[in-house]
Formats: sequence, structure tokens, C-alpha cells
Amino acid sequence: IDGAQEKVRLIGVNTPETLDPRKQVECFGKEASAFVKNLLSGKSVRLLSDTTQNDRDKYGRLLRFVFLEDGTLLNKKIIEEGYGYEYTYRAPYRYQAEFKSAEKIASTEKRGLWGDICLGRESKIQNF
Repeated sequence: IDGAQEKVRLIGVNTPETLDPRKQVECFGKEASAFVKNLLSGKSVRLLSDTTQNDRDKYGRLLRFVFLEDGTLLNKKIIEEGYGYEYTYRAPYRYQAEFKSAEKIASTEKRGLWGDICLGRESKIQNF
């Protein structure tokens, strides 16, 4: 942004852990990372803040919704495809109802991390 490198934390979505050195790589984490990298590599995106959220998280990352060049909301697409799950941090946010609905559909249809590949694993989503 304006010539500076910024890290972005996606509002309303969490994906299985792959980078935290204190934790094991979680089920479907590598797939989720590859999915997002494939969508973003070499692309321009539009970032949108949400007044219900802080501008940055505790690690200094920008808190944003990310829109792809075709207008697709990346945060929601990750959930829809089963590469992540809805995550509310402290306060409701702009697209919360849509994200929760997308998660319910992905779960029902056993997409991605909701499929049998992660069934019964300890690292499966813990927020239910």
C-alpha cells in the first residue's frame, strides 16, 4: 500500500494453522494456504475496512475484507469452499450472517476441512 508492504488479517474467517511454530500444522492447513496463494498470486485486490473492528490486530496486521479483481469476497470464498471457518473476534462485523451461512452450507456439504479427511482429528475446528 503506497509502496509499503503490509500484512493483512482477514476479518471473519480463520483457517487451519500452518505457520505458528508452537503448534502442529492443522488438518487441511496446507490445502487452505495453497488455495489462497493460488487466488492471490500476482493479482491486485481491493481492501475494505470495517468500522466495527480495529484497524489492526495485536500483531500489527491490517484487519480487512479482501475483494478479488472480479469482485469476489475472498474472506467468504475461503469459507464457502471449506478452506476456513467463520470467526468472530469480539464484535459482530459487516458480513457475519453471510459468512455463518456459508459455513453451514460448506459443513453440510462436507467441503474441504469439513470432509472426511479431517473427521475425528483433534485439530478439527474447536469453536463449536
